Amino acid sequence: MVVLGDSLSAGYGLPGPAAFPAKLAEALKAKGVAVEIANAGVSGDTASGGRDRLDWSVPDGTQAVIVELGANDALRGLDPDLTKAALDAILRKMQERRIPVLLAGMKAPRNMGADYAAKFDAIFPALAAAYPVVFYPFFLEGVAADTKLNQADGMHPNAAGVDVIVARILPQVEELIARARAARGS
Repeated sequence: MVVLGDSLSAGYGLPGPAAFPAKLAEALKAKGVAVEIANAGVSGDTASGGRDRLDWSVPDGTQAVIVELGANDALRGLDPDLTKAALDAILRKMQERRIPVLLAGMKAPRNMGADYAAKFDAIFPALAAAYPVVFYPFFLEGVAADTKLNQADGMHPNAAGVDVIVARILPQVEELIARARAARGS
């Protein structure tokens, strides 16, 4: 499995074992599911950056992908249409390669204005409706804006925040693994 993402999955400000992919693998192992998870998170990356590095970030043999991109697009105020087009290209390519995807949604910061937030926030549900992905509506659910669960910058989860994200997204990841196994016929 590959986690294609930005600093939220790369583990910005955290030691490697505390990053989302490592914690997710640990949680799955505790449930008796051994999965190798590659951390293809790049701090500062946008959805377009993820699209542009897709072929080498998701090598042949990858059986499932978690797409966690979009936060930097919103923080930079990029046109939501550009973000949607880049994510659409990623999902289309994964569909062509027959790799099951978990799409982790993102929400725009509310200081970007109601119109921007509405347009940005609509990207992920629309893509989830258009593609046969497992959908997790908001990657930072239960963590965003909670000072106890974020680093001093207020944007990146601390180790406890990553634990909350892993616990909340685990059922969808288990569904993704089931789809990957079904796709392999095992």
